[in-house]
Amino acid sequence: MNLLNTLVDKGLRRELPTRDEALAVLATSDDELLDVVAAAGKVRRQWFGRRVKLNYLVNLKSGLCPEDCSYCSQRLGSKAEILKYTWLKPDQASDAAAAGLAGGAKRVCLVASGRGPTDRDVDRVSDTIKAIKDQNEGVEVCACLGLLSDGQAERLRAAGADAYNHNLNTSEGTYGDITTTHTYADRVDTVQKAHGAGLSACSGLIAGMGETDEDLVDVVFALRELDPDSVPVNFLIPFEGTPLAKEWNLTPQRCLRILAMVRFVCPDVEVRIAGGREVHLRTMQPLALHLANSIFLGDYLTSEGQAGKADLEMIADAGFEVEGTDQVTLPEHRAAAGACGSSESAGCGAHDGGGVCGSVPAEKVSEARTDLVSVRRRGAGTDLAPNA
Repeated sequence: MNLLNTLVDKGLRRELPTRDEALAVLATSDDELLDVVAAAGKVRRQWFGRRVKLNYLVNLKSGLCPEDCSYCSQRLGSKAEILKYTWLKPDQASDAAAAGLAGGAKRVCLVASGRGPTDRDVDRVSDTIKAIKDQNEGVEVCACLGLLSDGQAERLRAAGADAYNHNLNTSEGTYGDITTTHTYADRVDTVQKAHGAGLSACSGLIAGMGETDEDLVDVVFALRELDPDSVPVNFLIPFEGTPLAKEWNLTPQRCLRILAMVRFVCPDVEVRIAGGREVHLRTMQPLALHLANSIFLGDYLTSEGQAGKADLEMIADAGFEVEGTDQVTLPEHRAAAGACGSSESAGCGAHDGGGVCGSVPAEKVSEARTDLVSVRRRGAGTDLAPNA
């Protein structure tokens, strides 16, 4: 396909595709799917080889969030029967992180529900970052605490945080359909605050909320402009008890097309398969490793993931290798630029991602696989061993 040859050439040069080209990737047929994966895989291997970075989530505070994000099991008014608990102590969080690090993770993502941290919350998280780093040489720590106020990103950076996650989730035009308690602009502002403080910015999206192809392209192009170092791609987990519980709009094939489009638009950025991969990619997960170079190990915030041992076996069986703590994730030109690399020169670069934000795509949709949505009952906030 001329389209794929063009996209590979652009990806190897870190050149932005056109919107029409990005839309064309999402419109490819199932007969063309392996060609799409192979083409995007060339771009992935150019910048990341066959390495897979493992990340591990620690939910510091679960549930009871005052925000009304429709996709989130921790939202205001959620009837999802998830774990609910207040802040973990630093030693508890460090113990939880240790399980993921022992399983091969090199980054720990510290997440807390809520609109954003108070100054006391920043102190708590700072103590947790120190506890984790004191016990684990070379570990990366990413914080995901919601909307940041002035000066908080700098305090997290001083405490040892390496990165900050705050997802855009969907396009600006449809953002108000999924959340009313804060704005798309609020999210952009927090990503910019993280960038400005010297933190590695992490920002991504949620697919499967009923959005159109145009919405997906809009949010990915917006992410490229923000220039995060990592882009997590979540696939909606339709929790019973949330407004989007009936939104089953994804097939494994569509998930792969979305990941390929993200890779073409953000060729040299850490693309992470995040929440929902087990629910929607299912047996096609190994193919997704040819598109993304990063995954979460084990469980998510409020849902259970694939067993950590199965993750490691999948990576090995697919011919990939786990990225070590002594290896630099980003390509040399991005790593040298630091967390605030120029978007002009460098290219594109929280809560569970799983109102409807657009029409359902005109292709077959999955049957509801509610059997694959399993609420987390182990790990942080419980007396049971975590999945790592």
